[in-house]
Amino acid sequence: MVLALLLLCAFFSAVTYSEQHLSGVAAADQLATAIIKQFGPGARVLIAARDQPEDAAFAERLRQRLTSAGASVTEVVKGEPKDARAALQRAADSQSKLDAIAGTEATRGWLVFAELAKDFPSLGNPVLVQPRSYRWPNFLKRENLLNITNQIAVIAILAVGMTVVIIAGGIDLSVGSLIALAAVAACLLIRDFAGGANAAAFGLTLSCLAAIAGSGAVGAFTGAVITRFLVPPFVVTLGVMLMASGGAYLLAQGQSVYQVPDSFIWLGRGANLFGVPNAVVLMLTLYVAAHVMMSRTRLGRYLYAVGGNLEAARLSGVPVKRVQLFAYTLSGLLAGLGGIVMASQLKSGSPTYGQMYELYVIAAVVVGGTSLSGGEGKIFGTLIGAFIIAVIQNGMNLMNVESYTQKVVLGLVILAAVLLDKLKQGGWRGGRAPNGTQSA
Repeated sequence: MVLALLLLCAFFSAVTYSEQHLSGVAAADQLATAIIKQFGPGARVLIAARDQPEDAAFAERLRQRLTSAGASVTEVVKGEPKDARAALQRAADSQSKLDAIAGTEATRGWLVFAELAKDFPSLGNPVLVQPRSYRWPNFLKRENLLNITNQIAVIAILAVGMTVVIIAGGIDLSVGSLIALAAVAACLLIRDFAGGANAAAFGLTLSCLAAIAGSGAVGAFTGAVITRFLVPPFVVTLGVMLMASGGAYLLAQGQSVYQVPDSFIWLGRGANLFGVPNAVVLMLTLYVAAHVMMSRTRLGRYLYAVGGNLEAARLSGVPVKRVQLFAYTLSGLLAGLGGIVMASQLKSGSPTYGQMYELYVIAAVVVGGTSLSGGEGKIFGTLIGAFIIAVIQNGMNLMNVESYTQKVVLGLVILAAVLLDKLKQGGWRGGRAPNGTQSA
């Protein structure tokens, strides 16, 4: 799986290799050095940028760097081509000479700069300059890699619980609906009991914990029905999925709940001192904890034993029902946590959240090497599977592949993962089952 992930990254890096242009402060620093080197410290420069935050930062930093080096910045334009034309006209009326017009890749293409010698002959022969370009894969740009990790955080968090459930021999189709239920419940609690847009950190925390606990209770209910009445997990979790989705719509009355404070986005959009999103830090922490639980504790061994052979586990003294109940409760808790992260990312709660997420989560688990038959799988394999799904989707988006084709590709990936799992188990031998009998 690691090799497959690396190969996918290499493929999308190759196909998205293209010309790049610096922007913001970094572009200003590079361009200032080039201007001083080409025209000397006495250069006379007009700066042209769009009225956008990144371009404004570029223009201000460039002005500061040029001024400190002794150059003369006649004017800084932050706007549209008509604003640049007005600035050029003012410079021409004052008989000012220009050595260079500095701009970004976007402003350099403005038609107002196309025939400067003809339109503004009194300016001399100014040269249009822009930050030097370079070639680099769009896929490997820092902001794109952070975007992949941040977008996959919710699915990866849910996939921890799904991995535990599947290893224990079950399945949970309700996780997507529990995302919506937890997100709506948390935002409603914040709005109605914690102060809404003025809620403090304590109220936010209690509201989120209550929503997560509610999702855990739903997971416990699911596990209790499965273990007490021996109903197939597929049927139970399908019913719970519908109930949780309907409950989310009833609680929110079909509307989004957005009366939450700005600080609510800390978990979903905030980042630590190293620029790593908080949601990603939470995701990695959960995977480390789950790996320790599954590989170093008695509970982890019990989960593998129950999924591998339930009757043998029971005869060996494993508390089968309690182990299964734990698996579904954990899945519910993590689905609730995923709902909180999504609500924090979008700064609202909506009953439409989490649609189809159960399929993406199961896909991540299966692609990561966990067997749908139970008893086999690795937590970190699921993390790799989640990244494989995310990389495929992100790479196809960068290649402008339409969404319908993306669904076909994703379906083929899931099917291939299931077939590989079957081959690994020796369960597909010329149409015969493992015991040598003809398969249906």
